[in-house]
Amino acid sequence: MKLLLCATLLGFLATVLAAPAEKVKWCVKSDAEYQKCLALATAAPAFSCVKKDNTIDCIVAIKAGDADAITLDGGDVFTAGLNNYDLQPIIAEDYGTTSDTCYYAVAVVKKGSGFGFRDLKGKKSCHTGLGKSAGWNIPIGTLLTMNILEWAGIEDKPVEEAVSSFFQASCAPGATRGSKLCELCKGDCSRSHSEPYYDYAGAFQCLVEDAGEVAFVKHLTVPDAEKSKYELLCKDNSRAPIDNYKTCNLARVPAHAVVTRKDAQLAEFIWTSLNGVQGFNLFSSEGYTGKNLMFKDSTTKLVKLPPNTDSFLYLGAEYMSVLRSLKKEQLPGTVSPAIKWCAVGHAETVKCDTWSINSVDGENAVIECQSAPTVDECLKKIMRKEADAMAVDGGQVYTAGKCGLVPVMVEQYENNLCSSSEGVASSYYAVAVVKKSSGVTWETLQGKKSCHTGMGRTAGWNIPMGRIYERTKDCDFTKFFSSGCAPGADANSPFCSQCAGSGKAVGDEAKCKASADEQYYGYAGAFRCLVEGAGDVAFIKHTIVKENSDGVGPAWASAVSSGDYQLICPGKEPAEITDFANCHLAIVPAHAVVTRPESRADVIRILQDQQAKFGSSGSDPTFKLFQSDQGKNLLFKDSTQCLQEVAAGKSYGQFLGPEYTNAMASLRHCSDSTPDLEKSCTFHSCQQA
Repeated sequence: MKLLLCATLLGFLATVLAAPAEKVKWCVKSDAEYQKCLALATAAPAFSCVKKDNTIDCIVAIKAGDADAITLDGGDVFTAGLNNYDLQPIIAEDYGTTSDTCYYAVAVVKKGSGFGFRDLKGKKSCHTGLGKSAGWNIPIGTLLTMNILEWAGIEDKPVEEAVSSFFQASCAPGATRGSKLCELCKGDCSRSHSEPYYDYAGAFQCLVEDAGEVAFVKHLTVPDAEKSKYELLCKDNSRAPIDNYKTCNLARVPAHAVVTRKDAQLAEFIWTSLNGVQGFNLFSSEGYTGKNLMFKDSTTKLVKLPPNTDSFLYLGAEYMSVLRSLKKEQLPGTVSPAIKWCAVGHAETVKCDTWSINSVDGENAVIECQSAPTVDECLKKIMRKEADAMAVDGGQVYTAGKCGLVPVMVEQYENNLCSSSEGVASSYYAVAVVKKSSGVTWETLQGKKSCHTGMGRTAGWNIPMGRIYERTKDCDFTKFFSSGCAPGADANSPFCSQCAGSGKAVGDEAKCKASADEQYYGYAGAFRCLVEGAGDVAFIKHTIVKENSDGVGPAWASAVSSGDYQLICPGKEPAEITDFANCHLAIVPAHAVVTRPESRADVIRILQDQQAKFGSSGSDPTFKLFQSDQGKNLLFKDSTQCLQEVAAGKSYGQFLGPEYTNAMASLRHCSDSTPDLEKSCTFHSCQQA
């Protein structure tokens, strides 16, 4: 009975906990903000208000479920994303044509005050708040990286102490009361609106009233009527007019963002509630005795972030490196000399662990292992410096490149090219094959049936569909092809109707599955789909027809003659199967090792050493880098003969080639074809600067 009662109670609790939110509980930090929030709640009953003393208290309340949302500056988005809070940004402010979802951090001074950015030592400074982006993280991080402000690191003394010694006096709301960083403040030096010099307007007022000589704010802070009296300090030690912020700034920073718990349902509810607000201006603080209340007054609209965007992806690697420079937590010499390889799934992790054990040189392993469930999760780890490198295919090189990683070594499948000083990269041609008797050309392809290696695959989907999108500008490819077989497509899609499955008469669960159980899956399967009349065109790689015809290949190919097939391509006449160099959709490069730009030299050095020992002709037979015992193509493709260096300075676009990148860029116009990670990496214009 007790067990039954307990189970019933647990079920009830689960129902209560899973119940969707009835109101968005917005967290505010001042009386003025509370008044604006109450007015919003009156206009839009989907909202209620929770008042806390400061940002951290709001973050804690959201984590605990006592509040649901708050708009935070980048530095606070970073804090909210730390493991102990685990909040995520879901919506960004957009400031219109001046900067979109970014803003510029600037140093503002009075005109004629006669000093430059490199002359700030001994001056009096006004900051929006301790740990805030434009007011603290960017200016102090910039002073550190330019060696204007000297600081040995957190083991020596806190960064606040170094800043106190650098400036004559400051107002940095949130600093320790009674310290030099609070000396210029007008109120209680708290990081809230009870300090008159808090936030953008407050820091600017600190400069206006001559409390300080420089104000670290955002580019839209100085009112139009006042601009003629003020100037910007540029990093080259010159000065510029206030409106020249695009060329004279300290950094471009991601906009303020709404954060909440990691709950997709709650995030959607917050987004729809904000979008549903009518008869109330979210972006005005007029009448509430304050500025930038709940949202920045310069906001023109709100933008929904791509799914699964966390604080790291939102802020970007450049801003995160500034935050790290402010921490300097690692002592010199404590960095591991190993590179951390990222393995996807159990089988790869087992092989990586074996590699790591065999890589021990003296007392230390040269290879350490990290693992993740997907390639994209591995790429995130590399971006965050939790891992260093992994080998990925062309489409993933494209995503990695969009996220700031670079290809540094490429797999070579031709043994005779391993010793070549030319470093000719392995590659293959993505081609479109038709029966000669069909008369089908690239120009008459619309309305035909198509055979694909699989959804999202390079030669079988990304390249041809990218080329077709260039032509149609329509993401609905079911309007272009009448039907087809693209394993991995939705079971009800026309792109599953021509699939063969496993050949069972009834109850065939393999039909249209992205696995070898589907007879039309992969390169050979897509060609078989064409041979057996299920499609009019097959999108495959250039070697497949020869490998499955003229007496070569499996039983189904025994009667196939390669002379009965031809290649079609845009803007050219059909060509013989052997003429792939002149008639193809794209040249697709081999798999490549990607890493962060600054890790390039270390990754190449260690991999060259490792393949000398464990490669195809390695000196140590105890481990084989390019063989897989527990599966296929683990960590590297099994057909790899060696790894070759990608030329220094070669971007991911140059590595992939113009045909490939153009096709991918075209396909990326279709949202469904873009991975969430890539959407997050390319969301900000400031990340693409």
